[in-house]
Amino acid sequence: MSWLDRLRQGLARTTTKLGDNLAGLATGTMPLDEERLDQIEEALIAADLGPAVAARIRERLSDQKFARGIDEAGLKDAVAAEVAAVLAPVAKPLAITAFPRPHVILVVGVNGSGKTTTIAKLARRFVEADYTVMLAAGDTFRAAAIAQLRIWADRIGVPLVSGEQGADAAGLAFDALQKAREAGTDVLIIDTAGRLQNKAGLMDELAKMRRVLQKLSPAAPHDTLLVLDATTGQNALNQIEVFGDVAKVTGLVMTKLDGSARGGMLVAAADRFRLPIHAIGVGEGMDDLRTFAAEDFAQALLGR
Repeated sequence: MSWLDRLRQGLARTTTKLGDNLAGLATGTMPLDEERLDQIEEALIAADLGPAVAARIRERLSDQKFARGIDEAGLKDAVAAEVAAVLAPVAKPLAITAFPRPHVILVVGVNGSGKTTTIAKLARRFVEADYTVMLAAGDTFRAAAIAQLRIWADRIGVPLVSGEQGADAAGLAFDALQKAREAGTDVLIIDTAGRLQNKAGLMDELAKMRRVLQKLSPAAPHDTLLVLDATTGQNALNQIEVFGDVAKVTGLVMTKLDGSARGGMLVAAADRFRLPIHAIGVGEGMDDLRTFAAEDFAQALLGR
């Protein structure tokens, strides 16, 4: 199965929800009057695309060329085109650019978002691209998190820096950066504990980790990735806002799109925050995390 087919399959629940919302609102014969345009806008909002994007699509549909009506296929094409236009500016691959090395990537997110498996998938992609990679088990609150990352590191064949449960996460990050520099490693990926955005103490610890890294490398972390669980829907927007303030998030990774009917939220996030979307995940397999492509996502979202 091609990646595009897997993407369509992964977005099937979201596509069905969006299609059901739009069903019957475009007949091909009746003009798109104000009432019908209002219904389309409401349907798009209900599909998690967000009020701003829905309003923009409504404005486009009110264009004179649709005065004589639009059929369902034409409506989906019009929505897909606008979705792609929103997403295109933020679809950016994660590039390794830091010099001197290593390029430090801090990975943050709430409990259960898929951070650890995302780190493993990113690490394998970098290894396949001939970069040397080191991982750091910065989630020192849970022994299971350290053990899980060690298993992934062994499978991928990359070194792991870890400490005891309860160790100082900032200190561990500092040690990992020192070791990565000494080893001439290209990429250092640092895991963090699942931060609940209403826990000020934990968020302060995350800010401390950034400060400590910058003592060794003023530009570190070079990327701070927020991993978002698509099944959380609009709550993910609040996570972006909070983590953006505290952790200085530079880019997003969206996971679990295959388990959600709320994939439209990615469009709302792109429109509101304009943060780069580096990758999306549509499954648990190592090959199910891929670089984000705006046109492919827009087409799959609308079942095109």
